[in-house]
Amino acid sequence: MDDVDAVQAQIARNMLTSGDWVTARLDGVIYLEKAPLIYWMIAGCYKLLGVSDWVARLPVALSAIALCLLTALFGAWAFGKRAGLFAGLSLSTCAGLFLFTRIQIPDVMLTATTALAMWAFLRALDEHEVHPRLWAVTMAVCLGLGLLLKSLIGALFPIGAGALYLLVTGQFLAARTWRRLRPFSGALIVLLIAVPWHVMAAIRNPPVFDFTMHSAPGEYHGFLWFFFINEQLLRFLNLRYPRDYNTVPRVWFWLFHFVWLFPWSVYLPATARLSYRPLDRAGRTRLLALCWTGFVLVFFTFSTTQEYYSMPCYPALALLLGSAIATGGKWIRGGTRVLCAITAIAGIVCFTLAVAVWNYPAPGDISRVLNTTGNYTLSLGHMADLTLPSLAYLRVPLLVAAFALLIGAAGTLRIDARREFVAIALMMVLFFQAARMALVVFDPYMSSRPLADAMLHSPPGKLIVDHHYYTFSSVFFYTGENALLLNGRRNNLVYGSYAPGAPDVFIDDAEFARLWQAAQRYYVVAEDKTLPRFRTLAGNALVIAARSGGKMLLTNHPLPGPAQ
Repeated sequence: MDDVDAVQAQIARNMLTSGDWVTARLDGVIYLEKAPLIYWMIAGCYKLLGVSDWVARLPVALSAIALCLLTALFGAWAFGKRAGLFAGLSLSTCAGLFLFTRIQIPDVMLTATTALAMWAFLRALDEHEVHPRLWAVTMAVCLGLGLLLKSLIGALFPIGAGALYLLVTGQFLAARTWRRLRPFSGALIVLLIAVPWHVMAAIRNPPVFDFTMHSAPGEYHGFLWFFFINEQLLRFLNLRYPRDYNTVPRVWFWLFHFVWLFPWSVYLPATARLSYRPLDRAGRTRLLALCWTGFVLVFFTFSTTQEYYSMPCYPALALLLGSAIATGGKWIRGGTRVLCAITAIAGIVCFTLAVAVWNYPAPGDISRVLNTTGNYTLSLGHMADLTLPSLAYLRVPLLVAAFALLIGAAGTLRIDARREFVAIALMMVLFFQAARMALVVFDPYMSSRPLADAMLHSPPGKLIVDHHYYTFSSVFFYTGENALLLNGRRNNLVYGSYAPGAPDVFIDDAEFARLWQAAQRYYVVAEDKTLPRFRTLAGNALVIAARSGGKMLLTNHPLPGPAQ
């Protein structure tokens, strides 16, 4: 897809082809915003299996599987096999994990390192553990990897949650605690893992030391300043430049967890009935899960945030859910009744909508009938784009979703612990399939792959991309080419564009008009709604080579065969 999805895949490809595994680049411009481990993982998969979109998704997919297995094992160790099964099941079939692993972001990997660090923390402290040193080393390795995945919060979350747990249990000042956690040798391991890349990135992208607290356009202060001060501190304070991000309102940030953990979130009230006294392994794990969740959520309450930022606490909530479900009781039975009502109503609504639009025409792709709002602060912001005619393109996904939800309603209609949770899991597996089918329908709208394919099957020419790199990022991935960016010196590429030796890839309207009249063939990718503007800029030298998903590919010379 366009935006961050193809950006991550293309950065990894650029690293592989250039041989520079230290500095990320987009269109030749240095890109210093993110830690590199996800790029290295994707590039490693490219090296083994070749460059393709499905290969680019392997690290995220495998990390999600590993996270769910890890959560199940953690739960089994803490509460028993049945609770561990429910913990892994609730995480693997919750809406949030599915939704936030459809895009190439490292948060699921960070969640896995955080979860393993938390388990290692408890096992290192467990007086019955026969290998506490091994678990202390495991925790340190996870902290180091977390730093290479998501920078400071990769270490901050486990350390903060662990410190809060030690304070609550009165173990923070105990000498035995630190003998078992081995903080000095652990710190050395963390530094050995994380420091080399930071040092090399700083040396290759000077100046090395710049501590200004001012962030403004046209300024370049090197890697360390941008990566730590601008991206971490100033972003936390909402003072970062460029201001190319939004933040979710705090109330929604908290309440949306009932959506992200659905359908298992109906059992969250039952977790309040659990014992959090650290008298045994189960109690200690529940208390740690509470500290873990609280630290992450409170941290982002005081920072700019997106919904998926809280993913590192999903395993903690899954552990509590697994423990509560295995314990049973009236709160679990009540949650099942609530879920039965929700799924029955949702299933009927989906079926009614599918029937209502069954005879609606569905020509072309879905972009023709969407109400594009442009307000995508929330992850589900595109839901506001849907209109009744657009649902005609989603008839089959709606029917599959209705079938899935009604299976869930039927399976939970009678309270039977032997089948109700199986029915819930089956419901979500089918519902995810419906969501995947819907994503296929949205592909022309959310990806520019058809335009890239059209260009690859057309005479060679130089590519120009209108507006920002992210807007049509999949064109770069599928064509394997760099491009000129028309009025695109903005957002994520602004800072790198002022670095010494930055490539001259940014052009304005006047330069575009001059290039467009040249003998060389050029292509430009732009949104359909900008066609009048391009007619003004290009005059008669304008040929529409392809259209898809509300976007178009234009060229300045006639093409073989009929032009559009």
